Amino acid sequence: MKYRTFGRTGWQISEIGYGMWGMGGWTGSDDEESLNSLQLAVDLGCNFFDTAWGYGRGKSEGLLGQLIRVNKDKKLFAATKMPPKNFKWPGKREYTLEDCFPPDHIQEFVERSLRNAGLDSYDLMQFHTWEDGWMKDERGIKKMIELKGQGLFHAIGISINRWEPWNGVEAVKSGLIDSVQVIYNIFDQNPKDELFPACREMNVAVIARVPFDEGTLTGTLTKETTWPKGDWRNSYFVKENLDSSVEHADALKPLVPEGMTMPEMALRFILGEPTVSTVIPGMRKASHVRSNIATSDAGQLDENLMRKLEKHRWDRQPSDWSQ
Repeated sequence: MKYRTFGRTGWQISEIGYGMWGMGGWTGSDDEESLNSLQLAVDLGCNFFDTAWGYGRGKSEGLLGQLIRVNKDKKLFAATKMPPKNFKWPGKREYTLEDCFPPDHIQEFVERSLRNAGLDSYDLMQFHTWEDGWMKDERGIKKMIELKGQGLFHAIGISINRWEPWNGVEAVKSGLIDSVQVIYNIFDQNPKDELFPACREMNVAVIARVPFDEGTLTGTLTKETTWPKGDWRNSYFVKENLDSSVEHADALKPLVPEGMTMPEMALRFILGEPTVSTVIPGMRKASHVRSNIATSDAGQLDENLMRKLEKHRWDRQPSDWSQ
């Protein structure tokens, strides 16, 4: 495992981190399997774990707390996210700070997340939705700075809406946040336009999420793929999106080098961007942990392949199904 500096914090973070959404409530999740996979990741050098209250209403946070307690001899970085007060994802222009993150709500959910995990503090506390317009209402960020000063967490982050990387640039340039979490993958390359330059300028860490485009970049989806009733992916992969996603993935398959899988190529593409501090694939199974973490050891892709993959940028706009 290779490590990168997490922005201005100076933390040395595994470049392959761990996204814990799936084990919080996706169909097919099993707590024992999840904990075994988490421990395997620790044993293989992963030290950054990203969760949220919204991942099973604190369930995923509880699993992270268990992991930290059985690994007291290791420094594991714990990151979580506060849900918006209106419990609506993603944020929208019309939602105010009062609608989503008034100071009393921030206080309540920071404390809830600490109780869920059984921790005295988190390393990183993030807004789970974000609107740059909220910077005009200083109550939210002031409350976060206050709680950080009390030692309830040690860094402040934002999680940026799907396909809106521009909607975080103002927060980055304010100098008041330490990290941004944003979708960045072979298809979603638009963070390189405005967001990444701002992060480099302000020494703000970047957490790259959704490395496999919700499964598209595993190369396993077909236009007939379905999920069990209640699975979030049914509402995301509506026919319009599923058909287009499969077509875009199929166009990539001829580029996968011999002996490499599409998921490996997808992760190594992201690791080829030096602005990224860590990438957080979901890993509910031991086989996923091994294959994903191995991409760090494999190193960056050939420059010629990187240039070819850059041409597969797919700029999309938020819609009613793109939560």
